Amino acid sequence: MQRRTFLGMLLVSPALIKADSKVFHSNVYLREDQRKSFYSVQKKLELVKKYIGFGNFNIISFDDILKISARVSKIGKFSKEELDFIEEIFYEDPSRYGFYGSRTMPSLTSKIDKSEVIKIPRTGHYLFKGDPLDSYTKAKRDVGSSLILTSGVRGIPKQMNLFFNKLKSTKENLTLAAHSLAPPAYSYHSLGDFDVGKKGWGYKNFTVSFVRTKEFWRLRRLPYISMRYTINNKDGVRFEPWHVKII
Repeated sequence: MQRRTFLGMLLVSPALIKADSKVFHSNVYLREDQRKSFYSVQKKLELVKKYIGFGNFNIISFDDILKISARVSKIGKFSKEELDFIEEIFYEDPSRYGFYGSRTMPSLTSKIDKSEVIKIPRTGHYLFKGDPLDSYTKAKRDVGSSLILTSGVRGIPKQMNLFFNKLKSTKENLTLAAHSLAPPAYSYHSLGDFDVGKKGWGYKNFTVSFVRTKEFWRLRRLPYISMRYTINNKDGVRFEPWHVKII
């Protein structure tokens, strides 16, 4: 058996999949007093995304979210309680629920400079100009046309939306949510990281099954990119073979 094939089987073994979906011994949940605000904020973010479109939502700022919600009656202005909840989640130390990554966005009002990003055709996603765009372009050339961009630049509202949706699906379990997604202030997608996948694979591109693809193994040979979230990484995030870090 070839070494590469063996490693691929090892990486997607039942033991790894079990570890990736483990139940933590010290799960931390939203407090009871946070629940109402959480669900109303999660709903409003979804409404804003629907109103402005998926692509625009990727790089929208929090200030613009507030302006749109106040102007559009079917969304509704954020209440003081909702804003207090958002600030608490954004500025608290996530190590209390098991996330140990570095903060990438210092302020809730931090923005993505639109002059520094470019929209990638037929994806709805953006990449930062310079090294991220260059690395993706070279990877497409070196890996092949079957490699696709599955997520690029994410502003604070985008990451918050993803994190809150995951938090809802984990029944308000902050520990499990942070094992799958960086909290809103901690995403490396705000600095240049991006996700890739295999064309036609859909959701499987965001599972450990991605290591079975030729696209993954070709990516691993490239000297100008690396994997951000390796197995048992220090940030506390699950193994993400699709998440690209620029070297």
